[in-house]
Amino acid sequence: MNIGGKIRGLRVAKGLTQEELADRSELSKGFISQLENNLTSPSIATLIDILTCLGTDLKAFFSDSEDNQVVFQKTDYFEKQDKELNNTIQWIIPNAQKNMMEPILLTLSQGGSTYPDNPHEGEEFGFVLSGTVDIHIGNKVYKAKKGESFYYEAKFAHFISSRQGAKILWVSSPPSF
Repeated sequence: MNIGGKIRGLRVAKGLTQEELADRSELSKGFISQLENNLTSPSIATLIDILTCLGTDLKAFFSDSEDNQVVFQKTDYFEKQDKELNNTIQWIIPNAQKNMMEPILLTLSQGGSTYPDNPHEGEEFGFVLSGTVDIHIGNKVYKAKKGESFYYEAKFAHFISSRQGAKILWVSSPPSF
């Protein structure tokens, strides 16, 4: 089996760059490149991490049958903590990259933010579960607090920040996280 080629195919199908996959799986871009070109082999643990980031698992990767999981538990989530931006992202539907939308649970610590996102095609929706957030879209800033939702087309540069901390259910279509 061409493991590197299959990983490349999954990554490209999900619309991820090597750098994005490396970031999600906490590996280097160089390692992902070597892996996709079959110049190195991953450990089982590393392969599981990469496949989780690509919305699949070992069973699905090595089989041709399709798994149609509907309900996901916290143990299924993939989590990334970003100490620089003071946030935590949980991909609450691990295989959502194959879908038209990708929901995440975003926790912004006090003073936390997301990376500024360049304009792109798509839409983004959020529901504030706790705290207050500032939604920065182009030159404008909008506030949303617990119990409020937000929606925007992603055609302008955008990011979210929180002075006091917040938890948001955030959905992006098409997937962009």
